[in-house]
Parts: sequence; structure tokens; C-alpha cells
Amino acid sequence: MTQHTDLPSDLLPPAVRQFLGAHIVRDADTASSFLTEDAVIVDQDETFRGREETDAFLRDAGSEFEYTTEQIGARRVDDTHWVVTVRLEGTFPGGVAELDYRFALRDDLIAELVIANHPA
Repeated sequence: MTQHTDLPSDLLPPAVRQFLGAHIVRDADTASSFLTEDAVIVDQDETFRGREETDAFLRDAGSEFEYTTEQIGARRVDDTHWVVTVRLEGTFPGGVAELDYRFALRDDLIAELVIANHPA
């Protein structure tokens, strides 16, 4: 059964919460420590697989822009799938974006992260 619930960030799984905390402050090394060795990240239809590619993505994503990040929603889909919605505001084209970070967990680590536009 799928359960959709708005959650405060302190009720997210530790790997998700700590990954986001590190990712928001652009601490790629710490963010990477919450990924499985064979993790997959999909962002804007580009896929990064394994430690080397996901580390590079986390280091470089958005580095050419200045922006702030605010968590505006979170929900549990099931025991291993979670969605966190963030709002970015900054110097990138358009200046504002709402994105869903869709996490799949395995053994208390992030096995997959899909970053996509939040449906309007």
C-alpha cells in the first residue's frame, strides 16, 4: 500500500536527511557517503552510475550558479521510497525551480536518486 504523507524533515530516514543537509551546503564528500557503491543519480534526464560518476555529479551540479535551497515538502511512498520537494532560487535561468528528489533506499543508504521538476 502506498502512503503519501507530508513529513517534517526530522522524520525522514537518516540517510536522506543527512544527504540533503550535506548536498545543500555543497559538501559532496559527505553527501556521497550516504550513497551505495553502485548508486544511480538521474538529473534532467542525465544518468550517473557508480561512485566515480555520482561523486563528480555531486561536486559539479549547479556549481556555476548561486542559489538557495529550501525544503517545501516531503513524503513517504513506502518503506524504501521517499520524495523530498525543494525550492531553489538563484542565478540560474528562470531564477526559481521546484524539484522533487525521489530517493530509493537499500540497506539504509541511497541506492537511487531521481531529480525532476515538481509537477505544477
